Amino acid sequence: MIPWIELDSLPLPRGGVLRLMRRGREFSIKLGVAELMTSRLFGSEEALATLSAARLAGRAAPRVLIGGLGMGFTMRAALKAFGADAKIVVAELVPQVVGWARGPMAELFGASLDDPRVELVIADVAGLIRAPGRPFDAILLDVDNGPEGMTQAVNDDLYSPRGLAAARAALRPQGVLAVWSQGPDRTFAQRFAKAGFVVEDKRVRAGGSHGGTRHVIWLGVRG
Repeated sequence: MIPWIELDSLPLPRGGVLRLMRRGREFSIKLGVAELMTSRLFGSEEALATLSAARLAGRAAPRVLIGGLGMGFTMRAALKAFGADAKIVVAELVPQVVGWARGPMAELFGASLDDPRVELVIADVAGLIRAPGRPFDAILLDVDNGPEGMTQAVNDDLYSPRGLAAARAALRPQGVLAVWSQGPDRTFAQRFAKAGFVVEDKRVRAGGSHGGTRHVIWLGVRG
């Protein structure tokens, strides 16, 4: 059996250690011993983009904000799903994750980070949501395992009433706020709807058509 090898690690500001692991051609990003993501199962991360794009079908030159680079599955799916005239802004809080994307995981990313439609920003996605300027057509959040965070308690603000209100204000009319979640969360669903979104949830297999654990994609459309 091929062993896991730790390629890099970094302490997080509020505790915990983020670790990049490799076993053969498979990558894993872990918080301590808990796996946050793997290059083997990524169907739900891709669905975050494809389901959002389906809600905006026909919209010209969509402007999309993605919270969290991770292994780039959502970003690459967005490049395919939103089309040649899209603008994809990706916010990644941890600079070293970008270094992993351009270094050890470069084979996963290919040329996607250099696509002219992509703007990669080292920043907290919450700050970009609240920044004045041109609104977005879609905001896709794959931050910290969803509404119930694992890595940083500060991420919980994204999914609070205040955070959801800020996201709604940053969207154009009929824009989409999509949230990846490890599992169902009735309290969050109620909070999401109270923030002024028409909400539905989609259960998506982690392995796409190959099965795997069911994750939840929350889709909220701004009225």
